Amino acid sequence: MVAYMIIDLDVHNKASFEEYQKAVPALIAKHGGQYLVRGGQFEIVEGDWCPHRLVILRFPDRSAIRAFLSDPEFEPLTRLRWQTAKTNIVAVDGVP
Repeated sequence: MVAYMIIDLDVHNKASFEEYQKAVPALIAKHGGQYLVRGGQFEIVEGDWCPHRLVILRFPDRSAIRAFLSDPEFEPLTRLRWQTAKTNIVAVDGVP
């Protein structure tokens, strides 16, 4: 079942974060992931959640998300992301 990864990024070091942005798409693709939303303008239509930078990825299933997140090649990029941004990440199954 398709699964989505929803990420809210609060980037506090844009210059260093660019290195992450350049390297991560290849690893996402390696695990069957695809960008659906990558930043851009958004509108709050209800509630009080105000994401900073919103990214939505589609993967073949939740196990592909876990494989992506635990990929040894991704580990240094994860550390870089932690140094340059505060993130909230959610994985959710799609509709069958």
